[in-house]
Amino acid sequence: MARSAVRKRVKTSKRVPKFDLQGFLESSDSRTIAKFPKTRVIFSQGDAASQVMYLQAGSVKLSVLSKTGKGAIVAMLSSGDFFGEGCLAGQQRRMSTATAMSATTVLVVEKADMVQMLHDEPTLSDRFLVHMLARNIRIEEDLVDQLFNSSEKRLARVLLLLARYGKEDVPQHVLHNLSQETLAEMVGTTRSRVNFFMNKFRDLGFIEYNGGLKINSSLLSVVLHD
Repeated sequence: MARSAVRKRVKTSKRVPKFDLQGFLESSDSRTIAKFPKTRVIFSQGDAASQVMYLQAGSVKLSVLSKTGKGAIVAMLSSGDFFGEGCLAGQQRRMSTATAMSATTVLVVEKADMVQMLHDEPTLSDRFLVHMLARNIRIEEDLVDQLFNSSEKRLARVLLLLARYGKEDVPQHVLHNLSQETLAEMVGTTRSRVNFFMNKFRDLGFIEYNGGLKINSSLLSVVLHD
């Protein structure tokens, strides 16, 4: 009897549904689903910060512009990423500009509603914490990369990150609509240098151009090579 009850409890636990993050966010009364065409600005640097964004589909770049007019791309986001979360920590104005890199669908959640959901739903809170820790680790890695690595190695790392190598989901492999100007902004170098290294990567078989930019796992050798 006791063993049967244990087996029953074990079987029941396996039926617990996986937490549906997107479905949970969509259930909020204070959310809006917004769609943006390619190149459309979602929010601009200096705008009031009062909402958290969840990227349902598409891709978004976050860029900053200095007072002297120098710009830089600080992040490239894909489906499943949060952005604009600085408002939860008291950020009054957007520190960057978010631009759709392709046809993009965004779930917009009001700050107060997001705070309440994080308080009420432990699973959401855990997922969001993991997101923030991963974002901080990425920032630290980007800083080390910028300070100590060559532009060639930085470019290889950016391409691998965009292709989502090392992520839990399946790598994207093929990147579409990614210009060398955008890569130059992300790497912190010139377009001519990016063009030189991209040709080199292609000749070595690390990347391929065939209906898009295909990133092969062999490109890892550039990042790992000292």
